[in-house]
Amino acid sequence: MKRYLIFAILGPFIGGFLLLFATTYMSGYWTHTDLSEVAKLFVVFAKTLQYSYLFGILPTLMIAAVDDIIFHIKSIRPAFRMLIVGAIAFVAAELLYGSRGPDSGAVQFILYGLVGFVPSALNSWLAHEAIDVPEPEAAPQPDPIVRTE
Repeated sequence: MKRYLIFAILGPFIGGFLLLFATTYMSGYWTHTDLSEVAKLFVVFAKTLQYSYLFGILPTLMIAAVDDIIFHIKSIRPAFRMLIVGAIAFVAAELLYGSRGPDSGAVQFILYGLVGFVPSALNSWLAHEAIDVPEPEAAPQPDPIVRTE
């Protein structure tokens, strides 16, 4: 349950910011950047954060379910699990956001794919650090006590 909570809290927050950044970059907003432009970005992010959670909570929880399923496959290590979950989220975000608008190409493909990859891989890593139980190691054998009399 903690895994889903980690994904639900952080996923839409990070994904919403990255989606806003990718959209503003693709629209040419960053051609003349100064401090006021960056401030506007954070103001817009604060105003649209509720929509990031409204529309991002369900996809985030679906990716959390994938992470939970892969967690139960013991032969898959945590680092590889993060890559699998990130790759699935990359493809899902690219299909959802990447084919929109007149621009297309490698930059758009990568930017919109990273909107899914970064939060999912980060959340999978945080879930691993917070939840996953380390495998028990063999208990060290005590040295035999030898008495000489």
